[in-house]
Amino acid sequence: MTEKPLYLVMISVHGLIRGHDLELGRDADTGGQTKYVVDLARALAEDERVGQVDLVTRRVVDPAVSDDYAAPVETLSEGARIVRIDAGPDEYLPKEVLWDHLDAFTDNLVEWINAQPARPDAIHGHYADAGYVGVRLAHLLGVPLVQTGHSLGRDKRKRLLAKGLSAEAIEDTYNISRRIHAEEEVLANADLVITSTHNEIDEQYRLYNFYDPNRMAVIPPGTDLKQFYPPEPDESFAFADALSPFLKGTDKPVVLALSRPDERKNIVTLLEAFGESQALREAANLVIVAGNRDDIGELGAGAQSVLTELLLTVDRYDLYGHVALPKHHRPEQVPEIYRLASASRGVFVNPALTEPFGLTLLEAAATGLPVVATQNGGPVDIIANCDNGALVDPLDRDAMATAILELLESDRAWDSASTNGLAGVREHYTWQAHADAYLEQLAQLSGEHRQTAGEWPSPMAGRYRDRALFTDLDQSLLGDPEALPEFAALVRDHRKRMSFGIATGRRIDSAMSAMNRYGLPAPDILISSLGTQIHYGPYLSEDEHWADHIDHHWNRARILRALSDLPGMKLQPRVAQSRFKISWYYDPDEGTTVDEMVELLQREELTANLFCSFGQYIDVVPSRASKGLALRYVALRLGIPLEQILVAGGSGADEDLMRGNTLAVVVANRHDEELSALVDVDRVYFARRPHARGVLEAVEHYGFLDRQKAGGS
Repeated sequence: MTEKPLYLVMISVHGLIRGHDLELGRDADTGGQTKYVVDLARALAEDERVGQVDLVTRRVVDPAVSDDYAAPVETLSEGARIVRIDAGPDEYLPKEVLWDHLDAFTDNLVEWINAQPARPDAIHGHYADAGYVGVRLAHLLGVPLVQTGHSLGRDKRKRLLAKGLSAEAIEDTYNISRRIHAEEEVLANADLVITSTHNEIDEQYRLYNFYDPNRMAVIPPGTDLKQFYPPEPDESFAFADALSPFLKGTDKPVVLALSRPDERKNIVTLLEAFGESQALREAANLVIVAGNRDDIGELGAGAQSVLTELLLTVDRYDLYGHVALPKHHRPEQVPEIYRLASASRGVFVNPALTEPFGLTLLEAAATGLPVVATQNGGPVDIIANCDNGALVDPLDRDAMATAILELLESDRAWDSASTNGLAGVREHYTWQAHADAYLEQLAQLSGEHRQTAGEWPSPMAGRYRDRALFTDLDQSLLGDPEALPEFAALVRDHRKRMSFGIATGRRIDSAMSAMNRYGLPAPDILISSLGTQIHYGPYLSEDEHWADHIDHHWNRARILRALSDLPGMKLQPRVAQSRFKISWYYDPDEGTTVDEMVELLQREELTANLFCSFGQYIDVVPSRASKGLALRYVALRLGIPLEQILVAGGSGADEDLMRGNTLAVVVANRHDEELSALVDVDRVYFARRPHARGVLEAVEHYGFLDRQKAGGS
């Protein structure tokens, strides 16, 4: 890496993130990941090798949530802060509906980073949505990409199918295909994947085409030992007052479950195990802390279902007086709840159907509380390292009750598990140890990742211009010769304040020939060969730095071998090829689908972008290249905000050009399936007129030439 202190940017888009009173369990998006990223940012900032950590999330302005989430910047500690970036509507949104807003999030984040005194030394995405952003940011900046999945879409889909949900229902509810596609993309491009357990690598990441254990490292999260520690002798617990209305006697050991009310947490099975075991009911009380509620009927459908089933189960087994289901607890009370259970010589139980990691197990261990946990997922590693309890089949109620009783009824077993847990968590699971292992892994990343130039000199062609118009040639601009003189006149009349750019899949010679043939003005910027070449000014000076930047993991020979012999694929003539673009004619009726081609590249671990245009052309370019990435690079060089750039696209290869903060137009002759995904995207206008007239219509629609320099509405 570098000798100077590192500047790290972590991204965690969804949920509610702040530096105090985390609302853990508020909903499915505000769980352990929010605590993990806040604690990691603080831990990394404490290391002398790190100068600054920015934890980037989505800004939320919503009366239904705290004003804290609307603050653009929040200090976490010296050298660490939360940065909140606008994306989409102001209100709080579930992660499943954020996908169409991630391009705007990326563009806004790039703009924010560009205003900082330094560029990041690494990008770290958390979960699939942040990975989507991280890939694009790392491509543009040319820095290493680190990813932590937290949970994975293929594993989730497998479990949901096993529960009987249809593939259609899963897609409608969870947008699972976009999530899995983003996960494959981030695995293709990440330099380091950090997991919490070996189980994630062996059982979950193995389901992916870009599975590569050589780029994965197990670094378990830490526990804040200042918050979580054993009970003091004769300590009193205020939270006991919240339990007394439920329990006949409070002198029994506490069997504790603490999680959000999610069906996957499997709390009902624990309650059934308790209800079916006379010995367990006599030996202990069961305390279930499952989020906060005023009225179950006001909760989301999932939480409502779980809590209702818990109450029905209490009634079915007549567990009144033996089970506590407190309605409220504050985040700062959580350590006390563990200590209360530990002081009673109780047991903590995590009965989840599967647990990606199991942070609650570490919190319990740090308070000296033995554990019984699911045998599926992260607890396997934790119990192996700490030897502080037992693993069970989460669907075997008898086994669960037996494991709990063995700890409750044997002082020797309880003392051993308690002591081992305290020692194990200090040896394996501190944030200091995590940060040290993290930075050691970061230092090993290849030195080939070089940032784009820190000071990007603006080409003279754009120095006095505060906006730009970019258009594709074929289908978008050409096709109506009678409209071209009007378009050309508009470009010439506003040349002093508007840069004119072409973004085409054609090679530069072919593009220039077409523009000359149709009498178009020479462009100020020519993005050609599908974003793999950039030229500026009347002399078409090539941006050589861009060529060096995109020549990253590009393996032209292997891609040719992988795709050329597929049914329906015929290599285009040499004139259509270039150093960083391979092009085929494509017949979709001969059997090979675009998805199958993408999957083949993934299986061969070939990192590249594949585009299908007009249903009959296939182009493959480097992973750091596309029309959209090239445009954003140019925008940074010219110093023009994306909100001041109007783009016209005509095929599937233009989609990333048109997403995000640019003003975009789809001209009437290109209202086809390839661009149908853009119908509901902000800032994409579907014109009524075709070709150049559609572009002119968009100029008028947006009031593009009247917009203020900072970007008007």
